[in-house]
Amino acid sequence: MIRIPDTSFIRDSDLYTIDNEPIASIDLMERAADAFCRRLLSKLLPEQKVVVFAGPGNNGGDGLVIARLLSLQGFDVEVFVLPAKKFSADFTINLRRLESLGIKVKVPGSENELPATLGSDCIVIDALFGSGLNNTLDGFAAKLIDFINKQKAVVVSVDIPSGLFADTFTNPASAIVKADYTYTFEWPKRAFFIPENEFFVGSWELVPIGLHADRHKEQVSFGLLTFDDIRPMLRNRPKFSHKGSFGHALLLAGSADKTGAAVLAAKACLRSGAGLVHVHLPRKAVVAMQSQLPEAMISRDSNNNIISELPDLGAYNAIGIGPGIGRETETANVLKLLIQEAKTPLVLDADALNILAENKTWIAFLPKNSILTPHLKEFERLAGKSLNGFDRLEMQQQFAVRHGIIVVLKGAYTSIAFPDGKTFLNPTGNPGMATAGSGDALTGIILGLLAQHYSPYEAALSAVFLHGMAGDLALDSESVESLIASDIVAYLGRAFKRLKS
Repeated sequence: MIRIPDTSFIRDSDLYTIDNEPIASIDLMERAADAFCRRLLSKLLPEQKVVVFAGPGNNGGDGLVIARLLSLQGFDVEVFVLPAKKFSADFTINLRRLESLGIKVKVPGSENELPATLGSDCIVIDALFGSGLNNTLDGFAAKLIDFINKQKAVVVSVDIPSGLFADTFTNPASAIVKADYTYTFEWPKRAFFIPENEFFVGSWELVPIGLHADRHKEQVSFGLLTFDDIRPMLRNRPKFSHKGSFGHALLLAGSADKTGAAVLAAKACLRSGAGLVHVHLPRKAVVAMQSQLPEAMISRDSNNNIISELPDLGAYNAIGIGPGIGRETETANVLKLLIQEAKTPLVLDADALNILAENKTWIAFLPKNSILTPHLKEFERLAGKSLNGFDRLEMQQQFAVRHGIIVVLKGAYTSIAFPDGKTFLNPTGNPGMATAGSGDALTGIILGLLAQHYSPYEAALSAVFLHGMAGDLALDSESVESLIASDIVAYLGRAFKRLKS
């Protein structure tokens, strides 16, 4: 797991490294800038001009070191320093080092002292403000950011785009650098995973700078999943196993007009390894299910159009409900009865969540560690409106803790919140997966893993990661525009293979 700490943890990690490595702060700055330059050099052309905008603090100090190192590599470097009453000690030292090399350093007092234009042949290094910024920018700082944003040059931000708050909602858009690339030190910043900030962060890359190993061992509440987190969770199949070894899943899904949701979820459940999948359907949906998925076992509801009955639960060790079921009163009563009778964690999606949102008192009776998979609107109906992406993540965490359940909030960087307060973000997936049926497929994968006796923790994390990876692998033959949910299911096998390789 890649930790996603808050700014106080990052600041303390710098200080801990300085005290315990030990290393002088000026030398740690040198190390960070060197790592930044090594990453940047892979994108720079020898003839490109580099223009560095440096603020008065240590982020600006990083920028000055970067300017010096690039100049020593033979690049044409120009530096603009934001005027300030006070500069950090390390900034001041690096400014003197820079000036001793004869590198052009300007302290503009107004917009008139800035270049007329910076074209596409330039690289702008944004080192005005770092992750510790917590005040609104105005005056010349805001004007300087506006100037950078109007240029055609490629913009690379040092650690975080200037003006962007790392842990909370931020400056007005006009006072935030719109970076093409962000090279962030040691750990990603929480702000990178907030939808409102996509426009500012651009493509971000992690740049390790060797902060003390002890700090990597400490727990934080947010983390980004990696291959190494998921790979150990996936299980091998013994040679002498049989279908009963891999569990029996019950899926309550579909209605007369939404049979496809049931088919997608059931197929994903089987493709994720469940030994037996039993689908309870309205009568009108049975023929479609049998023709499209002969491997599924079926029970017919007495109602032609909707699910109105709860089958006997005794034979199943994993139960999912929701895809395509609608919100009729009879179906809502089935969900209520299921919540009352279920002895194992449930998987709830789609209309099951909408029914739950209309009957919020039922949430308290969900089996512990049940897995809810809402998209943003469904979560809003369950938990209330959020102010922004930061607020929504906090609400998700609190909702999971308060009710003792797992909340999988679907979207870019799908977030998985657990009852212990930990939240994990998923790096796999792509915009093509924002398509009808994608969530049904995810429900089926979670259900299939639960049926195989994966813990709810393992099932939620593995399923989200596999689901996104299958979508990514599908882009080998499809585009983000043409991707459909069936493609995700079709590529699940390759996703398993990739993870196990």
